[in-house]
Amino acid sequence: MAIRAPYRSLRGMSAVVALLAVGAVGCSDVSDAVDSAKDGAKKVARQRSVFSLDLGDCYNPNGKAEGEAYAVEIVPCDEAHEGQVVGEFAIDEGKEYPGDDEIAAIADERCPVEAQKYAPDTWALPKGVDLYYYTPTKESWATGDRAVSCTYTAEKSTFKGSLDTVKSLKPEQTTYLNGSNAVYEALWANQPEKDTVEDDLAGYKAQAKAVAAALDTHVKGLDGIDGTEVGKLRATLTKAAGNWKKAANAADADAFYTAYEPAFTDIDPNESVAARKELGLATTVPADEADVWAG
Repeated sequence: MAIRAPYRSLRGMSAVVALLAVGAVGCSDVSDAVDSAKDGAKKVARQRSVFSLDLGDCYNPNGKAEGEAYAVEIVPCDEAHEGQVVGEFAIDEGKEYPGDDEIAAIADERCPVEAQKYAPDTWALPKGVDLYYYTPTKESWATGDRAVSCTYTAEKSTFKGSLDTVKSLKPEQTTYLNGSNAVYEALWANQPEKDTVEDDLAGYKAQAKAVAAALDTHVKGLDGIDGTEVGKLRATLTKAAGNWKKAANAADADAFYTAYEPAFTDIDPNESVAARKELGLATTVPADEADVWAG
């Protein structure tokens, strides 16, 4: 009876094991074949189980399509690679497998938080890098697998170097990033499912309340940071917090919209570029964020 090793699920891309094969070649191609064989041998030697992935590991998934995995190629971070583990946690659930959707929902919520602990400035990420995660499958769950590995992965390219930037940040940079990240986390994590305020005024007001609270904390953190541009941003965000509070207390949809428009405009990431430059942080607004505020 064949015994199959348990897999883990990778959301967004596949890492199905595929070992490099070397075909027959002519004499003129011997050198290339030797080099290819060496590369293949190195790749095979670097294969590791996805169950052994650790925080900080740089790796290349085996495969490109969405699916399941049981091995990846671990590589030194100074070599070109497609992914790096930037967060990990265990799912605290009962004995029964909670289902694919529930597992994905947990990872969707936790991985952005864990990744920001490791690489707080998402603006500084290499181009084309997105957040993915390895999660237990029903089969691996039965063997005791509860771990989630959060990764930044470049699906169509590679990058070099570690994304572990938290240790190199200055105190004022950390304060800024923690506050800024919390604001946008409050915005997106509390996004109501309904498309219009009229269909869920209570939900949109709850979102506004969460964003206002995060802004208050962010502004308080900026109070302790010197700089002309930081001061300007502090004033803009103070005004934004006031409008988010008005939205949170709106009596009806019309009052909500009146407060929401300037509230949303004043947290446009472009408003923070000058302050980020003053703090020595990345200044290119990520494309997905730019698209949202571009309308």
